Amino acid sequence: MELHSLKNAKGAKKARKRRGRGSGSGLGKTAGRGQKGQKSRSGFSMRAGFEGGQMPLIRRLPKGGFTPPSQVRYAVVNLAALNRFEDGTEVTPELLLETNLVGKLGDGIKILARGKLERRLDVRAHRFSAAARAAIEAAGGTCRLVGELS
Repeated sequence: MELHSLKNAKGAKKARKRRGRGSGSGLGKTAGRGQKGQKSRSGFSMRAGFEGGQMPLIRRLPKGGFTPPSQVRYAVVNLAALNRFEDGTEVTPELLLETNLVGKLGDGIKILARGKLERRLDVRAHRFSAAARAAIEAAGGTCRLVGELS
């Protein structure tokens, strides 16, 4: 066997369609474009999404809004949820993640004052509502912002 005697397997190579080269080719006369109409003309091109004058799908569907890139999204924790911790516990964002009180940290944790706090806790978060801060301190706990020393 020599390199010059190698041949492709039968059916591996297929001849290209020679459109408009006579009726014997099977694609003569109209060259597979059909009879009349916009698509049969030379130079025809259609922009993406065009549906023949029907309102295009992209214009029929409802449009969504947008989220401002500067928006800050806090994971929210209510005071009532903090009652699961023992007295004197330091509640950190990492602890809240471990105990599944928040799904993800996002831009930080914010403590809100919904419910009643019955434990004395050292709570560390990125933000506190004024009522939540007052309730934690009234229960004998402390509020510290994440990144704040002491």
